[in-house]
This record gives sequence, C-alpha cells and structure tokens, in this order.
Amino acid sequence: MSVSSLKAVVLFSGGKDSSLALLWAINRRLKIEALVSIIPYREDSYMFHVPNVKLTELQAKAARLPYISFPSYGLKEEEVLELEKLLEKIDVDVVVSGVISSVYQKNRISEVCAKLGLESLTPLWHANETLLLLNLVNSGFDVKFSGVYALGFTRNWLGRKLDHSVIADLILLKKRYGISIAGEGGEYETVVLDAPFFKSRIVIIESETCWDGSRGQFLIKKAELMEKRSVEK
Repeated sequence: MSVSSLKAVVLFSGGKDSSLALLWAINRRLKIEALVSIIPYREDSYMFHVPNVKLTELQAKAARLPYISFPSYGLKEEEVLELEKLLEKIDVDVVVSGVISSVYQKNRISEVCAKLGLESLTPLWHANETLLLLNLVNSGFDVKFSGVYALGFTRNWLGRKLDHSVIADLILLKKRYGISIAGEGGEYETVVLDAPFFKSRIVIIESETCWDGSRGQFLIKKAELMEKRSVEK
C-alpha cells in the first residue's frame, strides 16, 4: 500500500509539534480523515497539551480539515485508555503524532496503535531541535508561546512569536539552564495561529496573560478566522 493511499488521523494539540507533524502528513499526501484533539480537564496532563487546546477546533476550520475532540480527565495511564476508545471508532490506517523525544508518549501511542492494528508514525522523533524550530519559522508558521514553566523564562515570553531571535534566545537558555530547545521537557508550550496548510489565519481578539512570578500562560479568550487574501491586501 502506498503512503498516499493511507488513511490517517493526526493527534493535534494546536501547538508547533503536532502542526509540523501535520504538515509532514499533508506533504506525503496521506488522507487526513481527522485532526484528533484530546481536551484535558486538568492542567497537568501526562500525555496531552493543555494551554489553548480548545482553539484546535478553530485551527481545524482554518485548515479545512475534519475535527474530532474527546474530553480527558488527565489521569496517568487512564489517558491512554481514553485515546484508545476514541481511535477504535475511526476507520484509519495510521496515527500521526508530533512526539520528538518523550519515550513515555511515544510508547503509549505505539501500544494503543498496536492493540488496534494501526501504524504509529512519529516524523519528528529524535530530530534536531534547532532545525525543527528553524523549519517552522522558515516555512511561514505563526507560533506564539502559550505557556512557560522553567527557570530562565520570564513573563515577556508569554505571547511572544517564534522567530530567529527567539531561537537564539532558546539556545542561550539551553546553555545556561539545560532546557530542551523544543520544550520537550515541559519547559514551554505553544499555539499556532497560521501555517502553510491554513486557508485562513487566526486573529486574536481577546487574550489574558497569567503570571505567578516564575511561570505562566498566555490564554486566548476570543479569536476569529481571517481569510489570508484579506490580510495581504
């Protein structure tokens, strides 16, 4: 079976990694049956992205792709069962995810796929983190920091756009504090407002910055779609 004939779902959090994995799937002409977003009820999910994850429905509309969401209580291991229950209802061949280096996530997703007879594709696995971020910037993604949780990050990072200067700052933070440049240690999370596969871009109408002195989140309270041709005029 050729790759282009495979039916796929993409585990989609709305952040940079799942968006880059989605671009990979589109470029390889997989048949995207749905973007699947798990919506955790708690802020410390072991498996799934949390800040602004409810924006995924609007992101799916921007990409003109089918969308499925499923609530999760965010309890360790139970999240895996919830994902399994969702995937067993969908007729697909492969599951694409944006895992970069988390063995915990990769193994859990692989276990679910093996049980259901699906193939787990992780195109970003063990990729060079700096090159991944450069790929995002150079490909035209509009990525903002939606949460920062590690030493070295300040309030000013919240809502900051990923660009070449930000990548340089992340490299410095890695040297000083040993962070993962891609945020794979939970140091930060992101939200994507535009991507090469978006037909419309997301415009923030209302947002809120929450900061407790050492960590915080940039929360999008209201957003809407704007056609790209309208932006370019």
